[in-house]
Amino acid sequence: MNAREQHPQFVFEDFMVQKTEEALEAKFFYRIDNYRFQPTVTIRKEYITNPCLDEDFLDNLFFNYGIINAINYYKLTCSPEFIIACGVLDDTQKEFFKKLFYSGLSELRYRNHLDLSYEESLKIITTGKQRSFSKPIDTFHGNLIPVGGGKDSVVTLELLKKEQQENLCFLYQRNIYPLDEASRNVIQEAGYSKEQIVTFDVTLDPLMLELNKQGFYNGHVPFSANLAFASYIMAYLNNKKYIVLSNEASANEANVKGQSINHQYSKSFTFEKDFRAYTDTYFTPHIRYFSLLRCWNEYRIIEEFLKHPNYLPLFRSCNVGSKKNIWCMDCSKCLYVTIMLYPHIGEDQIKEIFGKNMLDDEKYQDLLCSLIDEDEDKPFECVGTKEEIDYALKKSVEKQGHLPKLLAYYKEHFYDPKRQYHVEDYFNQEHLIEPKFLKMMGYEDNER
Repeated sequence: MNAREQHPQFVFEDFMVQKTEEALEAKFFYRIDNYRFQPTVTIRKEYITNPCLDEDFLDNLFFNYGIINAINYYKLTCSPEFIIACGVLDDTQKEFFKKLFYSGLSELRYRNHLDLSYEESLKIITTGKQRSFSKPIDTFHGNLIPVGGGKDSVVTLELLKKEQQENLCFLYQRNIYPLDEASRNVIQEAGYSKEQIVTFDVTLDPLMLELNKQGFYNGHVPFSANLAFASYIMAYLNNKKYIVLSNEASANEANVKGQSINHQYSKSFTFEKDFRAYTDTYFTPHIRYFSLLRCWNEYRIIEEFLKHPNYLPLFRSCNVGSKKNIWCMDCSKCLYVTIMLYPHIGEDQIKEIFGKNMLDDEKYQDLLCSLIDEDEDKPFECVGTKEEIDYALKKSVEKQGHLPKLLAYYKEHFYDPKRQYHVEDYFNQEHLIEPKFLKMMGYEDNER
């Protein structure tokens, strides 16, 4: 009997939001049979500047955050029933969260051999009381920018520099990870003060981490969906109108051939549209969530990023090395970033940034193939499309000079000088970028 069969119900029992002299604190109470979890959120008082907060509206925001935050604990069992005992959802809301849980946990189910149809995957049952609140009037202005330590956030920070005085940089901080040094480094390099950084501090329940080691389901959860709801709370607390993400078009590509399993589902345009529609209806349409880089692919973002070489020693994208603020130089993400940078900066600077050149090590041959071979699954990482990775390798091969071992391997087995690519002229029309932001990117309208 598996964990799903042993534990047929997950319960979101309650939550509470309270103010102290130092902070706004939220506590959430989840249960799987006799296992109880009490994660918390802390927002320091100095990170709250909106003078017109409505407690009922804020309560509703935390109620909704509590549902997506529950996925960290629900994924232990993927129980057939998700019971919400502290509030009510209508049918449209239930469908939104069911789709989010199903698609956001698709990788976890795949890797744990949990084969479930959409229909049988989850039933959401609400038994609490209806929440009532008034939607806020439109006094919102400026931008909240969620910042990671990677190239995408750097590009967004630079594109929005003209509005720097109206911007706040947002960090989602979890207690199991150390201080996000890379993110703070790029924020500082972009010219922002400490007063322009706000954090959302999440304490995960240690019991969840312990159960991860005991045979319960473990794996990837849609972190960016947690980030979306948290950033919405922070935008409201600071009266910001736009939540400006840095997710690109490449995030839409699935990882498993013939299936819709996407490691980056909560960075995809599908989730972005769904979240915008949900918040417009159930929160307020005056706070706008969108990704500034959605019209670009990873190759175009790399080009934009390299206009600002001062960030090269600072940026980090490696999940394995994130706790030490390093590139591990032994994973598919590190190899991917090396490949995308290589045609633009070459081997000497690659070694200067990363300490070594993964393209000159034959042991990464299988990783290389997984990044470009259409017959193989793409690594479960935040990487670009196979086409643009292949294109970057092609550009590197066509440069003069010595070819590192993996580029020589690529040239022999994959290189096709006649292949047509749709990479450098790429522009994704499916986006939610408003005209004023398109102008900052050099476009006059949606039609480019």
